[in-house]
Amino acid sequence: MIRETLSVMRDFGRMRDIARILIYYGWGDIVKRLGLGNLAERAGTMLHRQQSEEIKHLDPAVRVRLAIEELGPTFVKLGQVLATRPDIFPPHWIAEFAKLQDSVPPEPFDVLLPQLEKSLGRSPFEVFQELQTEAIAGASIAQVHLAKLQDGTPVVLKIRRPNVRNRIDADLRLLSHLARLAESEMPEVRRFQPGKIVAQFAKSLRRELDLAIEGRNTDRFARNFAADKHIVFAKVHWEHTSEDLLVMERIDGIPGNDLDSARLSGLDLKKLGARGADALLKMVLIDGFFHADPHPGNVFFLPDNRIALIDCGMVGRISLDRRDQIANLLAALVSKDIDELRDTLIMWAGDAPIDDDKLSADIDELIFNYESIPLKQVRFGALLNDLTTVMRENHLVVPPDLTMLFKALITLEGLGRQLDPDFQIVHHLTPFVKKVIVDRYLPAQLVKRGWRNINNLLDVATGLPRDISRLLREARRGRVKIDLDLKRLDHFGHQLDHSTNRLTLALLTAALIIGSSIVMTVKGGPTLLGLPAFGFLGYFMASLFGVWLILSIWRSGRDN
Repeated sequence: MIRETLSVMRDFGRMRDIARILIYYGWGDIVKRLGLGNLAERAGTMLHRQQSEEIKHLDPAVRVRLAIEELGPTFVKLGQVLATRPDIFPPHWIAEFAKLQDSVPPEPFDVLLPQLEKSLGRSPFEVFQELQTEAIAGASIAQVHLAKLQDGTPVVLKIRRPNVRNRIDADLRLLSHLARLAESEMPEVRRFQPGKIVAQFAKSLRRELDLAIEGRNTDRFARNFAADKHIVFAKVHWEHTSEDLLVMERIDGIPGNDLDSARLSGLDLKKLGARGADALLKMVLIDGFFHADPHPGNVFFLPDNRIALIDCGMVGRISLDRRDQIANLLAALVSKDIDELRDTLIMWAGDAPIDDDKLSADIDELIFNYESIPLKQVRFGALLNDLTTVMRENHLVVPPDLTMLFKALITLEGLGRQLDPDFQIVHHLTPFVKKVIVDRYLPAQLVKRGWRNINNLLDVATGLPRDISRLLREARRGRVKIDLDLKRLDHFGHQLDHSTNRLTLALLTAALIIGSSIVMTVKGGPTLLGLPAFGFLGYFMASLFGVWLILSIWRSGRDN
């Protein structure tokens, strides 16, 4: 309880900043509904005269994007994740989220130096020669510097910013708290499972904090494409790489967004687009491990029409079963199979309530809209967006592991069309989808699935008597439990828990006052300001707890 109290006190200032920024951009009603009414009222009186008329008349999506930018890097990254959720937000909101850029001014090299020395075990100037102290790129988690190894090999240093983990952990704590409040106090957002979105985001962001994980991702991609000389990944220098520092081979090529230079150098842009598409589709449908951010800034064009992919911190993983489902979905989209599409979407919906007639009608309309369009004119990104619109209007949520995949496919199509105006991702999809579908019926795969199903059946059959016996035994003892999902009752439980915490803290405060009074009467021992030190510290802690109790009771009264 004390740890929770100290955590709340530690993050209180940041929570107040969040409330202030949200109110400034016109979201004070959300702040109040999240139970932060006292913060809203206090910050609102401060901001009432400062908010400009221009902000008041901006579109809500624009105001959200501006608020996210002001909230800082952690929230910007969350906004980028939300840009992959067209099943939740309409297109103009997605367009605003897509404008969020994770760009932060680099730290001075002197600030990074102590951390670099700790990671390397000595001065970086002893390990590297020609180490450039000016960063060539900077983001919220790390920044990039150029250097050479002692043998002259050009390398890139990706250095994590000092203390970034503490800042991100604090923001993630608050985001988790806000997600729980949203699920409890805002029934209309509950079906979007904000708690799961934040949990997945937190897991992904903490993986990005460990630069060694990015190095392992890069090595895994390199192994997967070892037989393909046209797809290149940087070599990781593990002798210098750690959680705080990633040292990789420097790739000198033409940036993916510099198409004029690529043309002048004699590269075949159509061939580059085709090879990039085949590489990503192999990652998704064959390897089940894909680069989740293949935008032009993470692509380099090399001689002989080769492609290098960098920045492998954001990756997606697709299980074998999910790959089969994706293949079914893509095959259904290409062949315009309404029944298969509906069955796949229902499978992804889980326990969500579904209106079968409406879903079937919406899918039928979707297919009808594309039926008369020649395949070469179909924009796959637009088709995916229309599909997610159908899911959103039918209250279906895309599984979290697929949102990055949809984003990667849409990004890939955009890059492909920049390289080749006639680029058709459908033409590249078809052979991969056919391979996945054919492979599932190979004898080895059939045997493997059959044994898995038999084992699952045997596990259920052999465990059934034990489970029935356990159920009857617990019933006789009166220990059978029934879980009811009652959100308001859960909220009442939180209130009761807070009240118990306050009572416990009040007892602790009283005990500190009594104990300190006794200590004050004892002579001898260390002193502080002429008073017994332990008695003085006890009174000080009791004062802090007392002030916190008064504020907590006052806030709860005003919120009610």
